[in-house]
Amino acid sequence: MASTYTVNTGIELIADGEQSGTWGDTTNTNLQIVDRLTSGVGSITLSGITHTLTTSDGALSDGQYKVLVFGGSPSGTNTVTVSPNDQSKQYFIVNNSGETIIISQGSGTTVTVADGSTGIIYCDGGGSGANVVNLSADLSGVLSSSNNLSDLASAVTALTNLGLTATAAEINVRDGITADTAELNILDGVTSTTAELNILDGVTATTAELNILDGVTSTTAELNILDGVTATTAELNYNDITTLGTSQASKVVTADANGVVTFDNGITEEFTAVTSSSNATTVNSRDGTVFSHTLTENTTFTFSNPSASGKSSGFALKIVQDASASGFTVTWPSAVDWPGGTAPILTSTANAVDQFVFYTHDGGTTWYGFVAGRNLG
Repeated sequence: MASTYTVNTGIELIADGEQSGTWGDTTNTNLQIVDRLTSGVGSITLSGITHTLTTSDGALSDGQYKVLVFGGSPSGTNTVTVSPNDQSKQYFIVNNSGETIIISQGSGTTVTVADGSTGIIYCDGGGSGANVVNLSADLSGVLSSSNNLSDLASAVTALTNLGLTATAAEINVRDGITADTAELNILDGVTSTTAELNILDGVTATTAELNILDGVTSTTAELNILDGVTATTAELNYNDITTLGTSQASKVVTADANGVVTFDNGITEEFTAVTSSSNATTVNSRDGTVFSHTLTENTTFTFSNPSASGKSSGFALKIVQDASASGFTVTWPSAVDWPGGTAPILTSTANAVDQFVFYTHDGGTTWYGFVAGRNLG
């Protein structure tokens, strides 16, 4: 009985009892065909405008390669005909020929592979009407279509298909991030805009420093109060106090839960000199609590801007006579209530010092006046 051959690849099937003493040669040829079918890469040299890619029964032939690399010097678009037309084939195509190639097998559909391109094709072995199908075109269509995972031809389109609006450069900003999944998931649900997140660009705070915000319950509106703040880190750290309501060095002064302020050290106040003009002198409670006035003429005092009724305002006032012992006099506000209802008489000698204390708790309706000392040196 004569040998037969596989339908699609031409591998010789030795009949029983045939090729005694020579079957090894046939088997070796068959194994070489199998090698081409599985991993073989064949270089196909083209010329002119046509080429026949043949698979021969029982012999090594170009049609048995898995990968076909087309080269040569065709004179134009080259039609490559797969023969015979009744064998099913699957090929990986690499076109380096310098011209477009058209793969055909029968009168059915063909596949065009442009110069410099690759493709995956399937020949259906349908005889005279055989078709060639471009499998890579179908795959490319899936990968390139809108809202699919990627686009082999365009990174920009791939990002769009993924639904991303970030550019490749913006995504590359994340290169080197060491945050774990849990830490990145903290951003899940963040509604900040790109512009708002970009405010963080250039932030030099460490993770530990940013974690100070962990547990902050401030609203967006409350945090936006900081918008425009020009304070330095050192200045903001003035708010870092040890005990609420107790003063300390280089920190802000606060009140405790009862509204009480405790000064842990001394209090320094401004000593404000007031002058007279056109026989009038004003002591403004907003300017301090310790004042002095050196007489240069007879003058009438006005006490301005006391606290509202129910709060107290008070101040000490030092009156100094001039060096010429002119005996200038002072007229006090009518609201001043002196002990015994009588205003004290100033010391009239040169450079004499008289010290007075005043306070009010009804918005200045009544100022209580006291002599703290007279004729002081």
